[in-house]
Amino acid sequence: MAMRKLAFVIVALALGGCVADGGGTLDPASSASWKPRDKQLMSNLPYNQAAIPLEFQRHIVQYDRKEAAGSIVVDSDNKYLYYVLPQGKAIRYGIAVGEDAQVWSGIAKVGRMEEWPAWVPTPGEQQRLGPLPQFVTGGPHNPLGSRGMYLYSGNKDTLYRIHGTNQPEYIGQAISSGCIRMTNEDAIDLYNRVKIGTPVVVLAPHQGWPFGSHVAAAPTSSTN
Repeated sequence: MAMRKLAFVIVALALGGCVADGGGTLDPASSASWKPRDKQLMSNLPYNQAAIPLEFQRHIVQYDRKEAAGSIVVDSDNKYLYYVLPQGKAIRYGIAVGEDAQVWSGIAKVGRMEEWPAWVPTPGEQQRLGPLPQFVTGGPHNPLGSRGMYLYSGNKDTLYRIHGTNQPEYIGQAISSGCIRMTNEDAIDLYNRVKIGTPVVVLAPHQGWPFGSHVAAAPTSSTN
């Protein structure tokens, strides 16, 4: 949620590969892995559930880049986050990303993970968006939503996060204060797959994949 630029060292990315399939197989959201607290909080949301466009719902897609299975790759241009699977596959999630002034790119790792995290607005957020409370307890009213995956460079917190949201209607847009927002359902799903130390690659602007991301067939069911 920070607004300063990251001091990451940008590495040369092997951009010869791409996602070969613009649509992929719909992977409907499921509450099977939710904990009792998740079910309780998600059953009484203080916001309206949004109809997420089909292209930003979770899909299994072909993946031909070089990142190892278990990595996270963020394509801010196209508003997608990929969790790389073995055998040339990836899970593609729709996301909301930072506005142009807050766009960042680089290499990080997941350095901390929290369920229903609290939010402490940064001084920059207070200046840009304030007045804001000094501390917001965890829950569906919290802008960080159901899960927080905190991005570190070395052993230092970058102040950027991958997290849920209480504004799912903005998935697929550049609207956040620099962080990577997911629906609460997708944030829980990703959280259950990653671990401390998971590498995160955020592509620089205009280095995303130039492919059509629309899916022609309508899903049979989805909770997003």
